[in-house]
Amino acid sequence: MRKIALVTSTRAEYGIMSRLIEKIENDSDLELQLLVTGMHLSDKFGKTINEIKNPITKKIDIEIEKEPAHTLAICIEKFYQTFQELKPDLVVLLGDRYEIMGVAQAAMLSNVPIAHLFGGDTTEGAVDEAIRHSITKMSHLHFTSCEESRKRVIQLGENPDRVFNFGSLALENIKTIPLLSKEELEKSLDFHFAQKNLLVTFHPVTLEGNSKQQFNELLQALEKLENTNIIITCPNSDKGNEEIFELIKEFEKSHKNVKSYKSLGMLRYLSCLKFVDMAVGNSSSGIYEVPAFHKPTVNIGNRQKGRLQCNSIINCKPQKDDILKAIDKAFKTNCSDIVSPYYKPNTADNILNILKNYDLKDILKKEFYNI
Repeated sequence: MRKIALVTSTRAEYGIMSRLIEKIENDSDLELQLLVTGMHLSDKFGKTINEIKNPITKKIDIEIEKEPAHTLAICIEKFYQTFQELKPDLVVLLGDRYEIMGVAQAAMLSNVPIAHLFGGDTTEGAVDEAIRHSITKMSHLHFTSCEESRKRVIQLGENPDRVFNFGSLALENIKTIPLLSKEELEKSLDFHFAQKNLLVTFHPVTLEGNSKQQFNELLQALEKLENTNIIITCPNSDKGNEEIFELIKEFEKSHKNVKSYKSLGMLRYLSCLKFVDMAVGNSSSGIYEVPAFHKPTVNIGNRQKGRLQCNSIINCKPQKDDILKAIDKAFKTNCSDIVSPYYKPNTADNILNILKNYDLKDILKKEFYNI
């Protein structure tokens, strides 16, 4: 029986992988080792381990609320010990977070092959860019979200036979998961949807060092909106999150039309996208999930610069007036004919098939593929 270790450290990542996790768990030829870490274990970020429905093999506290360098060091040490103990045949990692890079390093040092989800994307405005490509070079099987990203992974020297474009798991979730009704969602959130509604998510800008200033500009823009209710989801654990948390608290206290949440969870988050008019901020969700609901995205600043984008995404500078112009344009934008480049059918099944059947003999040996 092939042992598949799957690591999750954030609410978003678990939501994206939830369908794949269930398929691994229910396959009689596979043993799922679900390793839960990072923000999932933190009260500050909503203790989202409580939202995980699958049996957890191990909880690994990497002290996510401390400085990233400290967290990264703890992560490498603890996951190295975990891989020595559990001896998985393959570890599945998603994305580009610094703690996931630590897990990749621990797997590499343990001679455990890595299957990496959604490498090859570019985010020029965040440190995630370097982390994502670093994980790609430590990985042995690659699942990209679009053909452009597949070509980029190959350009990094990975053998095309190991790089698969099966589309985005997030978009498959949207197609398959029954969402909440407006009444169910309002009751769950204790929030009333008005005539106009925004969903706002703003994460620290790790390469620019002015997250507080940029978020203040966003709040000043939101303050100018009339007859609009606003849902704010709190930021991730990247350096600079503390200042954003404090600004959200102050803004919510002084604005009756605003409610914030540490974590909405996948079901409530996707259900919100069904009923809001647009998403505003700098989250990758504005690039991936939001267009699938035929809703516009106001994408602020450079954090997502470089990602393949639909026409429904309105990019703007992190300045109040520019943000207001973009929001006004978004209210007038018709997104009914938007087709996402990230959707392919049977994404989870296709990934599962590779995880289950790919020959792992000598997989650790990689030659640089020259184009």
